[in-house]
Amino acid sequence: MANATLLLPARSRFSAAALPDDAARALGRAQHHVREPGEAAQLQRHFTVAPAGEMPAAALTRQLDAGDAQGHLWLRADPAHVVPDMHGARMMGHGDTLRPGHDDVVALLPALQPLFADHGLVLDAPVASRWYLQVPADMPLPRFASPEDVLGDDLFSHLPSGGEGRRWRALLTETQVVLHTHPWNAERIAAGSSPINSLWFWGAGALPATVTTPHAQVRSRDALLRALAQAAGVQIDGEQTVDALVDLRQLRSLEQLGRDAITPLLAALQRGELRQLVLDFEDGTQFVFMRSQRWSFWKKPRQLHDERSSAG
Repeated sequence: MANATLLLPARSRFSAAALPDDAARALGRAQHHVREPGEAAQLQRHFTVAPAGEMPAAALTRQLDAGDAQGHLWLRADPAHVVPDMHGARMMGHGDTLRPGHDDVVALLPALQPLFADHGLVLDAPVASRWYLQVPADMPLPRFASPEDVLGDDLFSHLPSGGEGRRWRALLTETQVVLHTHPWNAERIAAGSSPINSLWFWGAGALPATVTTPHAQVRSRDALLRALAQAAGVQIDGEQTVDALVDLRQLRSLEQLGRDAITPLLAALQRGELRQLVLDFEDGTQFVFMRSQRWSFWKKPRQLHDERSSAG
């Protein structure tokens, strides 16, 4: 028998609609745990990276995209769309959300590469939505915020701080000047697309020595999850016949979650095809379902947004 773990967004991303009756009854009987919230903590529940530290997303996805991450220090420098407001500026899109293509890379990268080369940095883009900086091994790096933390928020409150951050704040400003005046962005606007008028630096680090996971399979379109699965040497996608981590963080419909994910998996659990089902939410909430819980018939049904004390 296999296990299934659903990787889900924070419960607040779903409306306060009701789950199907069978899902609500099962949720009331499930084990409820409260873990550390946040995207990074959620990933670290399922992948152990050594040496320990912040997730080196750039090196991991670089290895997935180009296979040449080993032996270098990497930083993501993803295309971004920034909108000025009364208090500064806000990032309103980045990476895949801007739908950059090969033509964007061909047009914009040559204008930016000399700027970074002057600082000993190599900028390239093996994938149109994921741009990379190869960083000298002896260059100290500040802490960078992930784009998910910055999206929609005040850009300047997330810029790297301190003396080590000064270089990167200046580089970001110079980058924005080059992109703001580049004629290619006028063509993007004319075509109905948001301009690529900034980059966002994040995910610094070198390729980990090891990545391990308790899962035998990862099912996801997300580049970082696929990169972690590749580094751990586990199956990516394919038919779900083994212990699987299934990425559903893009879901926003509670009806769809109940109808298309929870209900059929609960049926598989009752048939004995699954040993365990885990719902893991980005806000740190976890529910664990097991077949034996069907005997806990005295427990009341529960809705996803109900707040009760943790069972462990």
